[in-house]
Amino acid sequence: MPRPGALVTAFALVAATLVPSAAAAAGSRVQVLHGQRPQINAVFPDDRFTVADNRQVTGRLVQMPLPRHCTTANSSICDSTRLLNTLDGFDLQPRVYIPFSGAIDVNTVKPKTVYVDGPGGRAGIYEIVYDPRTHILEGTVDRQLAEDTRYALVITTGVHDTDGRPIAKTVRVHFTTRTATLELDHIRRALDNGSAYAQAGIKPSKRGLKFTQGSLTTVFPGATVAQEGGIYRNDQTSADPKAALSSSVVPDLVDAGTVGWYAFGSYLSPQFVTRHAVIPPVPSKRTPKARRAARLGFAMLVPQGVPPAGGWPVAIYGPGFTRSYFDLYVTADHNAGLGIATIAIDPLGHGYGPKSTITINKSTTFRSYGRGRDLNGDGKITDDEGVQPTGAKNQLVGLRDGLIQTTSDVMTLVRAVERGVKVPTTTGKIALSPKNVEYYGLSFGGIYGTMLMGTDPHVKVGFLNSGGGPILDIARESGFRDLLAQSFKASHPSLLNGGPGLNGFTESQPDATDRPITNPYPGSFLIRQSLSSGNWLERSGSPEAFAPLIRLHPRYQAKTVQYLNAFGDHTVPNTTIGNIMRAGQLFDRLTFYRNDMTPTSGTDPHGFMADPTLAGRSGAEQELATFLQSHGQTVLDPDGPGGVFEQPIYDPHELDCLHYAEPQSGTGAFPPAASGDCGPVRH
Repeated sequence: MPRPGALVTAFALVAATLVPSAAAAAGSRVQVLHGQRPQINAVFPDDRFTVADNRQVTGRLVQMPLPRHCTTANSSICDSTRLLNTLDGFDLQPRVYIPFSGAIDVNTVKPKTVYVDGPGGRAGIYEIVYDPRTHILEGTVDRQLAEDTRYALVITTGVHDTDGRPIAKTVRVHFTTRTATLELDHIRRALDNGSAYAQAGIKPSKRGLKFTQGSLTTVFPGATVAQEGGIYRNDQTSADPKAALSSSVVPDLVDAGTVGWYAFGSYLSPQFVTRHAVIPPVPSKRTPKARRAARLGFAMLVPQGVPPAGGWPVAIYGPGFTRSYFDLYVTADHNAGLGIATIAIDPLGHGYGPKSTITINKSTTFRSYGRGRDLNGDGKITDDEGVQPTGAKNQLVGLRDGLIQTTSDVMTLVRAVERGVKVPTTTGKIALSPKNVEYYGLSFGGIYGTMLMGTDPHVKVGFLNSGGGPILDIARESGFRDLLAQSFKASHPSLLNGGPGLNGFTESQPDATDRPITNPYPGSFLIRQSLSSGNWLERSGSPEAFAPLIRLHPRYQAKTVQYLNAFGDHTVPNTTIGNIMRAGQLFDRLTFYRNDMTPTSGTDPHGFMADPTLAGRSGAEQELATFLQSHGQTVLDPDGPGGVFEQPIYDPHELDCLHYAEPQSGTGAFPPAASGDCGPVRH
């Protein structure tokens, strides 16, 4: 599961500016305000906070007002606003803000009285917060909107004041949604037309897979590896290149006797991120430039025996957050036995430092091509350092650009395989199929795997486990909440507001099944602004934005996918996989593992496909292997009707709540055992 990037609020004014709006004069009707401060005294989103720009696909460029003076005290506000002002429209599932001149009756806010109107029909708002002190109404649009599309936010006279009188008049505010998925698609096109490789200095002859380091061929017989000492990883955890490496044995749960060869190698991939993990923004009609080439390492399992005509089919594995390509050996139990070669790479910033190595059979050592870098200057290289920026000016970017780059790296790997691969072994060269390349990923790998499946026409089959989105929604309601708190603390001004919420902040952000909040905790307005601004900026690297492209509205062709998630996942909450399912209408492609009905119900089931201590691992591995072997034509229900695997999910409504106590309430153990059903969705 990904760690959130450092967060700053986009439009937040200091708390002192959040004073009650002028009360309606005696006898006058409450009105919707039309001031100059979006979200504070003006409806948001609104196209009047954009300017014309013919370099953008939408023809618009966001132009939010900056504070009059940018200082150290409000630097996060200024930095964030500048980032948002590079976008060509508003969020795909925006949080709307409606300031009133006086008090309203929040019970009159319903889908027929406040809604977004446009292609696809009306959409109401939910996750409602109303602050009686400032008279600001907030809510999230209850479905994901189309990209590059004009909508109207409508506030009707069906909204009443606290005396039961309708507001003064119906108001319609127009706004245009941003493009989100085109940036990655532009990158994909640049790979296919060769321009990205040319910019990175990668010649056509250098675009394949390499299985050597110097004079050493890094391919080893499977039986030898299993019998003579296995695999050790030697990780560079210090920025000091002379410091000792940290060594540990690599767990290997692959079926004994099915692997013919353990292969390791590398390939060149165009890098669109700077060395600080940011893709510099460009107008949405343009393509980010490849800045350099990076040599990326991989691990591969080659089946035993003679490959079929055309070579072994290939599955590419995407590891989870903080994990590495060594997880290949705990997620591919049956692949080799079913005649599938499996290959994995590290996400951007993963695998520790570039001095990291691999030792085979306690005798042969070579580079692992770790992708981590000491970005924060503390002298250490962590297991994910380098996937997101640490500089203050780009904190709101979070994991967005790291996810885009990692997805591009997978696409580059796909194209390297399609060039034709023959694995050099001591018994001859073994071919991989250039025509049968599939994908599967866990957690972070399921997140960028959704982006891959929505973008790349070269990959037609994908199995996506334990993913979700958006990233910030994952963070605030999971065990990663403490990391979000760190970013709130580092913001200028600080966003930590204390209260009952865990980790020093209380966001007063309701979920879909919660009633409207009418007594938000002091300081929570700025936090909710920050979260909604982060989601808005990060949509171009967020899986739910790409979900409609998989099957509902494919840009090229529909894909065959299967999702696998667990009830009560404490790391990637069920609500976040629900966002992907709703956006792409993919409920029939979700297997739901009911961990709450197993002997391991008191544990976090997030990594159950790779964790041998969890009851569902065996069934998950069987479903994965069957799906890949059949090229997506067969979806196995591991334990049949009525078992703990629901194939497909019996009740999609189960994805509307967490199935554990809200961390923002600060009550109860967290994470507790998963239990309980969701209540009704609240509008």
